[in-house]
Amino acid sequence: MAESDELPDAPDAARAVFTGEAWPRARAFAEMLAGPGVVRGLLGPREVSRIWDRHLLNCAVVAEAVPEDAHLVDIGSGAGLPGIVLAIVRPDVSVTLLEPLLRRTTFLEECVEELKLDNVEVLRGRAEELVGKRVFDVASARAVAPLDRLLAWSLPLLREGGQLLAMKGERAAEELDDATRQLETYGVRSAELVTVGRGKVDPPATLVRVVAGRSPARSAQGARRRRKR
Repeated sequence: MAESDELPDAPDAARAVFTGEAWPRARAFAEMLAGPGVVRGLLGPREVSRIWDRHLLNCAVVAEAVPEDAHLVDIGSGAGLPGIVLAIVRPDVSVTLLEPLLRRTTFLEECVEELKLDNVEVLRGRAEELVGKRVFDVASARAVAPLDRLLAWSLPLLREGGQLLAMKGERAAEELDDATRQLETYGVRSAELVTVGRGKVDPPATLVRVVAGRSPARSAQGARRRRKR
């Protein structure tokens, strides 16, 4: 059976997750993903029928792992998943959508304006370009890169004690094992699998949560200063 290219009605779970002002914003964002998002190639046509379950709700539950009043950078934000969704459900969080491609940042800017999200900024660029310029409490990422590469991009942007929340699927445990050497190199405090969204989404979402030790960028700077003395 061919999948419908029409946006389905929101499931009951959506009203439980997107409450108050988040509800009309979530509906409007779903329509933007199903319309301009598909037309511009940011989302595949087959994904329209799964926008609520697979994308919006799956991203919204990541908010369970985000501390209050955090400054969050969404690396490789793409169509705004999970960054825009997190900004919708967590107005206390300041969200930076970081994306290198112009057509995507244009879409993100349009979404931010349409949804009136005053807790969001859109930056065109790559993570490595922000090292030494910006520091965040949280870095989020979804379907951007394998964990070993994601560590190299995200950890230099995190304050000591900040955390990477990487949305991963069935290979989460395997990717975590494969990144052991990188985790040791960066001196992280901890790395673990976290399940969010129990009772809200089926199946629950799996995150790899990595808590940063001393920023690799600042550690390198400190080592250079010590060698000069």
